[in-house]
Amino acid sequence: MKNHSVEKIIEEDRQGATLTLDANISNSRKLYIESYGCQMNFSDSEIVASILAKEGFNTTNELTEADLVLVNTCSIREKAEQTVRKRLEKFNAVKKVNPGMKVGVLGCMAERLKSKFLEEEKIVDMVVGPDAYKDLPNLIQEIDEGRNAVNVILSKDETYGDVAPVRLNSNGVTAFVSITRGCDNMCTFCVVPFTRGRERSRDPRSIIDEVNDLWEKGFKEITLLGQNVDSYLWYGGGLKKDYEKATEMQRATSVNFAKLLELVALAQPKMRIRFSTSNPQDMTLDVIETMAKYPNICNYIHLPVQSGSNRILKAMNRLHTREEYFELIDNIRRIIPDCAISQDMIAGFPTENEEDHQDTLSLMEYVKYDFGFMFAYSERPGTLAARKMEDDIPEETKKRRLREIIDLQQKHGLFRTQQHLGKVEEVLIEGPSKKSNAHWMGRNSQNTVVVFPKENYAIGDFVNVRINDCTSATLLGEAVGLSDAR
Repeated sequence: MKNHSVEKIIEEDRQGATLTLDANISNSRKLYIESYGCQMNFSDSEIVASILAKEGFNTTNELTEADLVLVNTCSIREKAEQTVRKRLEKFNAVKKVNPGMKVGVLGCMAERLKSKFLEEEKIVDMVVGPDAYKDLPNLIQEIDEGRNAVNVILSKDETYGDVAPVRLNSNGVTAFVSITRGCDNMCTFCVVPFTRGRERSRDPRSIIDEVNDLWEKGFKEITLLGQNVDSYLWYGGGLKKDYEKATEMQRATSVNFAKLLELVALAQPKMRIRFSTSNPQDMTLDVIETMAKYPNICNYIHLPVQSGSNRILKAMNRLHTREEYFELIDNIRRIIPDCAISQDMIAGFPTENEEDHQDTLSLMEYVKYDFGFMFAYSERPGTLAARKMEDDIPEETKKRRLREIIDLQQKHGLFRTQQHLGKVEEVLIEGPSKKSNAHWMGRNSQNTVVVFPKENYAIGDFVNVRINDCTSATLLGEAVGLSDAR
């Protein structure tokens, strides 16, 4: 499975990756999976592989030998959907040679289009939404018997808390742990509430069990995942919006995100903990204070803002202002002075004018993000923006504004990496450098990539590295010994 490096800040879309699993059980059918989009999709594909392993499937990285091909899709931007349709053309060519091969579409694009997918893409045999993966055994039986199969029903509960994900193509060091699903915020540009449903949280006991299991298997770092992790709230199950109906006992024993962070930090004090993604309107001071309290919680927050203009933020239904965002940034800097902060930014949202764009650039100047993910606005069918707002910004204007945002981010990225020069920082080795087999690659607490000579260290080691040089996205250094903190 391929993670998306923060160095890829100028990409307008995240690429797919094939997930592979060694054949260690006597399964006879072959499963090929590709995943696109956010980290949640990659995590979901691990759940799918786990469910299908019990149904007689081993995964393969050879498309031509697959009995079942699944593509886990993203609907956040039009380009992501176009990429999936191009991949289906490739699958169709293979299916002509191997007519017994079945093709299924999973995830957000499946949820958005539902049975319409079967009409638009004749190659597709099965359409499965992100809450329906436990029904895969029944759906596969349907397509084995020659019928198309669709299940896109969204759940009111966290769906997969009792499924142990298969860690596909893992480095054995880092892993994702899903804690919430869905989103209640209804940003006008976003399809997530429609494709993944309302917010619901996972039982904290099952989260701790999964974290403990990962530690016992040798993993050194986990990322707690959710569309909006700061909205995590466990009170016995059900939708977050129904919390007001909870009993007094449920309220007294409820667990919010700050408390969950603390529970995970205490459960495995030598394991690094990250989380993603946060929403500025939902992040509270107790989360930041918990990060500062426990040294194994990394000093890094992905804090999407999308725009620096109050007018555009209101049009986006982002329930915070520019000034409130600055206040949150100031609190983070005060409580965790060396905390890295990254962003998501949209250029060319409907009605955005040059003053709005300059507000975005000035916000970036204030924060000076360590890195970010920046995109031109892409109208998504079904969203409020698509229904109520004209996509009225010319493409050349979108591209120019996006270029200016990217150029400024690269400037700020270099400013931030230069702050590390001369320091000795703890780095978790994740694998060889992509550019040199003589060097290791890992990340520091701030999630910045660090590259240094291999010497006698190994994958999974926590190493103290002296930072000697940098680019706008990467730190270069030399190891000075294993970390005493571990």
